[in-house]
Amino acid sequence: MKVLILAGGFGSRLSEYTKDIPKPMVIIANKPILWHIMSHYAYYEHKEFFIALGYKSQIVINYFKRFEHEILDSNEECLKIRILENDWIINFIQTGLHTMTGGRVKRLSKYINDKIFFLTYGDGLSNIDMKKQLDFHKKNKKLVTISAVRPPARFGFLQIEGDEVKSFREKSQLDEGWINGGFFIIHKDFINYIQDDTTFLEKEPLIYASKINELYAYKHKNFWQCMDTQRDKENLEKIIKKINLPWIK
Repeated sequence: MKVLILAGGFGSRLSEYTKDIPKPMVIIANKPILWHIMSHYAYYEHKEFFIALGYKSQIVINYFKRFEHEILDSNEECLKIRILENDWIINFIQTGLHTMTGGRVKRLSKYINDKIFFLTYGDGLSNIDMKKQLDFHKKNKKLVTISAVRPPARFGFLQIEGDEVKSFREKSQLDEGWINGGFFIIHKDFINYIQDDTTFLEKEPLIYASKINELYAYKHKNFWQCMDTQRDKENLEKIIKKINLPWIK
């Protein structure tokens, strides 16, 4: 199945790195986080990627062109290559410098003939079982399946009565509440709810899908970590050394 990855934003909250490179090219465990995301999908045999480019797009393209490859197609908007080593097909799509997340999805969608596709951002890692998520999506037959994760707690949790601390729990996942984990499965009909380049995926389109009961959540209770800040990057570096991510040899 096709995999769409949003990799065109400015990444301003990680400006220590993104002044010089796009956020998906920030290095985690000796590889860009984008490479890890793609390897995660490839582990489940999803090896055709559509990368929505914008900010410093040539840096992304140049990285992958370092590998032995063949050019399958090329025009002003799209470069399509096959990485020979791992048989990945990568479509690099220019989706505009200031296009919002929904607009980037809409621009990519014209390249997708399949009824459903994967979609994710270029700044988060997980060990979600893509096969189980896909089975969940097919069973429920909704326009959108969104990964629901529990956010990692940044601080220790205190239960206080008056001035007395009744319990203390150090930096675990929060026990209540779910957030968008950023790994979607989308039916192409959902694209009709995205208006134009100014549309945020996370606003009107997904809000409307929830109102019409076309948005389901696949709950993932295992490893997930976004990379919004320098601290997040440092946490990812530590986590990857401790847990088994099957695509890291």
